Amino acid sequence: MATSKIAITMEEKIVKQLDKLVKEQVYPSRSRAIQEAVEEKLQKLERGRLARECAKLDPAYEKALAEEGLTTELGEWPDY
Repeated sequence: MATSKIAITMEEKIVKQLDKLVKEQVYPSRSRAIQEAVEEKLQKLERGRLARECAKLDPAYEKALAEEGLTTELGEWPDY
């Protein structure tokens, strides 16, 4: 996977916490710790977006669509 180098500014308190995790070998480097944190945050945001989109769905309408699809698959055609 291709990677890109970026520079960030962080509060000293966070840098010290990050360095402690690296020293304790929780992460091999600052870079890896930050990369995993960003990946986790992006995944969380994506799950939240998916949940919001799912909340917009009408359960009765979705059920009717699913049942219509099953009826069609079984060789029966819905009455229109």
